[in-house]
Order: sequence, then structure tokens, then C-alpha cells
Amino acid sequence: MTRNGIGIRTAQVRQERLVGQIHVYDGAGKGKSQAALGVVLRSIGLGINTPTNSNRVLLLRFLKGPERDYDEDGAIAALQRGFPHLIDQVRTGRAEFFGPEEITTFDRDEAARGWDVAKGAIASGLYSVVVLDEINPVLDLGLLPVDEVVCTLKSKPQELEIIATGRAAPQKLLDIADLHSEMKPHHHPTAKALLLNGIEIYTGAGKGKSTSALGKALQAIGRGINHPGSTRVLIMQWLKGGSGYTEDAAIAALQQSYPEVVDHQRCGRDAIVWRNSRQELDYVEAERGWEIAKVAIASGLYKTIILDELNPTVDLELLPVEPIVQALLRKPRDTEIIITGRCQNQPTYFDLASVHSEVYCHKHYANQGVELKRGVDF
Repeated sequence: MTRNGIGIRTAQVRQERLVGQIHVYDGAGKGKSQAALGVVLRSIGLGINTPTNSNRVLLLRFLKGPERDYDEDGAIAALQRGFPHLIDQVRTGRAEFFGPEEITTFDRDEAARGWDVAKGAIASGLYSVVVLDEINPVLDLGLLPVDEVVCTLKSKPQELEIIATGRAAPQKLLDIADLHSEMKPHHHPTAKALLLNGIEIYTGAGKGKSTSALGKALQAIGRGINHPGSTRVLIMQWLKGGSGYTEDAAIAALQQSYPEVVDHQRCGRDAIVWRNSRQELDYVEAERGWEIAKVAIASGLYKTIILDELNPTVDLELLPVEPIVQALLRKPRDTEIIITGRCQNQPTYFDLASVHSEVYCHKHYANQGVELKRGVDF
């Protein structure tokens, strides 16, 4: 049977890979650090439902010093309180941006401190995932020796997953990466002319779209925890029915502690939907999801709404475009909406995006026959 259109892999039982991969997220577009946070959320979720301590995550953040608060801090702190055996976070560097001509001894010392932590974590065997957030610009600024970093990553334990993020990843790092997703920004004059803000779209063939949206959700949940009443989050996911998604456990844990902050809904069959394999239930489930999302957008109750895999749902013609356009045009000004998923034909609501990142695939281990992994890919 010929598969036409866009198909989304679900979390059905499948063989998993055991060998960890090296991921690099770079580019001028938004979504790189968010993608890393999304992997953190999935990994913690996997660990919650796994009786062993084999799913510990280190979130090591360069250029993000502890004197500045980040939106996601509240959510990470809440997960650390609930599951201290599953996540460690270390932050190094200054909290403000600086260029090559403004580098100080402090910057070099902080980069070296962070790298010492990274080397120890990689060698320890204690972690299943090590996130090196913003290490790419650290290398680009010359704060760490590229050859040493590359050599260390190449000799990592076989099962360890490494996530490296930030602009300007050096070529030597890209050469050893198993996955390289570049976030490319696109700009829409219509959104600017209409003074529309708060609509973000992540699309493209590379890995990092839903993962970035999960990271965005984690940031919004953290904001709601840090500032009660400031935000409520809805995570609405299409084409992802069934169970087995590792982020669910982490989201559920946050819901239990902070029921006023986050809601999470899934719709669709536990099956890959192609254009020539659509069933009546696919239309019913897509419409059910849209009814929930439409009311949430109009209500003003939610300050952050994730519409995960809405793009392929529209591309498969399971939902019409015009009602989505109208809902986005009428959204409250302080409601941010994040839309994800690849599509063959960009629907007209793309013109309303104030942020549009195309996740361009330079490398993906799945294209080399490498299986996906629970806690990282789904």
C-alpha cells in the first residue's frame, strides 16, 4: 500500500534502541533550549514509571547563571522535590548576553566549571541523559576547546544520550552528531501588519517540534508555579491516542501538585494515520480535539495553549483551516498559542505566526535505521 501524506509515529509497542545518540539543536530560530527541556520532561516521565534509578537526567546550562530567574525554574524545582533521584540541574556563567569582545576571566572560569561537571557526569554512568544547554555558543566563543569536547563526547558510555543546544555549533561537533536539527526562522508580514503576537509555529522534517512544544509547556507551567494565578496551560495533542508517551507521567505529577496550572488532553487512534488510511474515527477524534481547543482559546482562561500535531491533522484534511484562522484572529492578546507538526502544504494560519521555526533535518538517526527511544523520542 502506498502511504500518502503525513504520518505521525505513535507510542505503540516497538523495538527500542539501546545505544545513546548525540543530538545537536542549533540555528537562528527559536526552539533549541525548549527541545532540550522537552527531552528532560520525557526522561523524568519515563523514570517515574520505571522502578530502577536508570533514567536520571542532568540539565547543565551554560551562559545561564543562577542570578537570573527562568520561567521553567518552578516546574523543574517541583519535579526535583517530587523525584529528587531523577533530575539534577547545574547553571553556570553570566545571566546576560555578551559578545566575543566582552569575554572576562569569570566567563572562562564558569565555562570550565560547567565542563568539569559535564565530564564527571558523562564518565560517572549515573545518567541516562546529559543536556549541555547552550554549549554551542560557548564553543563558538572559544570558552572551551572544541577538540577536547568532541573527544569526550565521542568516548561517552554507549547507552548515554547527549543533547547539545545553542547557535553556531562548530563543524567538528556536527560531524560526530547522530542528529542535527537546525531551527530556521521565517517571518510573516501579515502577522506584523495585523500586530499579531503570541502565535508560534514549529514545523519541518527535523526532530524537535513536539519536543520544543513540551519544553514551552514546561516553561509555562513553571511560570504558573512561580507566580500563582498568572498562567494556566493546556496541552492538546492530536494523532497521538493510546498510551506509552513518557511525558504523560511527568505532566500528571505536575497536575497532581498543581491542578490549577495545567490540563492535558490527547485525541486520535493509537495508530499511524495516512491520507489513504483515514477512518471515520479519525475525523471524530480530530473534531473532538478542536472543540476542546477552540473553547480554550476563546475562554481567556489559558495563557499558554499547545496545539501539538495540529499541522498534520489539517494536512490530512481531518480539520478545515478557516475555523482555525478565525479562532487565532480572535484569541485574547495575552494568550500564547504554540502549533506543531510537519505538513506538505502550509495552511493559511501560518501567515498569522509571530514566531515560525522550521526544524530543518540535516541528520536523523532514524533515517539510518536506528530505532527511536522511550524517554527521548516519545
